[in-house]
Amino acid sequence: MRSVLPLIALLIVVSGCARPDWIQRTLVTVDVTGTWEGAATRTGQGAFQLILEQQGSQVKGLLRNFGGACANVVGPIEGTVAGDVFSFKQTNGPITGELTVSGDEMSGGGSGCSGRIQLTLRRVNTSSSPTSPKP
Repeated sequence: MRSVLPLIALLIVVSGCARPDWIQRTLVTVDVTGTWEGAATRTGQGAFQLILEQQGSQVKGLLRNFGGACANVVGPIEGTVAGDVFSFKQTNGPITGELTVSGDEMSGGGSGCSGRIQLTLRRVNTSSSPTSPKP
């Protein structure tokens, strides 16, 4: 019986340590619904626009890339929000991203038509209805 108590104590400590990671991965602390515009900071990637609608941790929307290596790419995206991180992939193309959201700005890395990209986007409205593309 004495040898079982340290084992039980160890299991309690280990399970307590793992819990914050699980909570952090499933906690949704931001809402990305709306239209986001910006550019890839890597030369030649062009301007980006994301039109997003979030329900819980799930996000669906539309990606537009004007100019650059992915010239005039338009396609649907799907993603998730965990904490303050928005991860997405273009469902009919090569663009993916993992962006950290802070208020009406998000930035981070991803991949596009010509390799790794760095994106910086700003929310221009909170409606998820599509807008006409800007040149």
